Amino acid sequence: MLLSVVVHTYSLRYWLPAAVMLGTAPAYLLSWSIWRLLATVLPTRLFHTVDDRAYSLYQSMVLFFFENYTGVEIVIYGNIPKKENVVYLSNHQSTADWIIADMLAIRQNALGHVRYVLKDGLKWLPLYGWYFSQHGSVYVKRSATFDERAMKKKLSSQTKLGTPMFLVIFPEGTRYNPELKKVIRDSQAFASKEGLSVLKHILTPRMKASHVAIETMKEHLDAVYDITVAYEGTLTADGQRHPAPTMPEFLCKECPRVHIHFNRVDIREIPAEPIFFRRWLHERFEIKDKLLTTFYESEDPEKKCRFPGEGRKSPLSLTKTLPSLLILGGLTLPMLLTESGRKLYLNTWLYGTLIGWVWVKVSP
Repeated sequence: MLLSVVVHTYSLRYWLPAAVMLGTAPAYLLSWSIWRLLATVLPTRLFHTVDDRAYSLYQSMVLFFFENYTGVEIVIYGNIPKKENVVYLSNHQSTADWIIADMLAIRQNALGHVRYVLKDGLKWLPLYGWYFSQHGSVYVKRSATFDERAMKKKLSSQTKLGTPMFLVIFPEGTRYNPELKKVIRDSQAFASKEGLSVLKHILTPRMKASHVAIETMKEHLDAVYDITVAYEGTLTADGQRHPAPTMPEFLCKECPRVHIHFNRVDIREIPAEPIFFRRWLHERFEIKDKLLTTFYESEDPEKKCRFPGEGRKSPLSLTKTLPSLLILGGLTLPMLLTESGRKLYLNTWLYGTLIGWVWVKVSP
């Protein structure tokens, strides 16, 4: 009996915030769709401005759960500048990595500007897949099926409008999991074959999406943010690295602290030629690998489970997130309290998903 209570309590840590985040989606998307229709007779720039504010509203609510609710401690190494147009490049090890990008963006007041380069399969997510595309995210396929022209077209259309940009890319292409030995061996074998340094705590980065994004938007960008993330609590007592927490595990408060190493690279310092860009990108990931090796393997207690330099705690104020939760909750509850509202709510999930799937299927 006691065990079942404990398990039930543990599951509620995840299901409660998940229910709120997913449950407010129909009301949010319905409100946004109304604005999208009205904006067809308004200047495009105005639509994007309001869209960014709306996106910031929803993501702030998400951060309420991932930061304030979990009580996770964010430790940042390096100085975060004022808001600017950037490409964000980070190591990839967890489904929660997307949230880490939001955590940095909100501290720059740039949360509404966040857009992602995503795996093509994610465009089939109910409601979200279509909406992310509408907000400016780019879906890409791997290797030989990578559509460079479509990516350039989408990014060019946004830069011509002067759309603020915080484009998040994970060059590894897939998540690093220390338990997936074959994936790691294949990545290291590829690096060795190509004459590149073999990396231990991250995978060999792929350059296509990063290169296309930076070259397409070069005149619009100020910098590249080179980010290295480590989740505390993934190192066992015997020194073995465990997989990073998933989103559900993160919400279940299994990650006490996140370490974020921040490095700003001026856009003028990045080589344009593909062969030199590839070398530059790999060198950045060599630096990440050294940072992570020290974090996980250092025998010095002062260096282990931390990055070099001074790390400062960066708590997120409730004033940044709680209002969003109250607003979106206020939009959702009236829909659920009446029969007609519940019908509209369910139809938004059903038909919104179907229409979104059709849209992403026919659009490039």
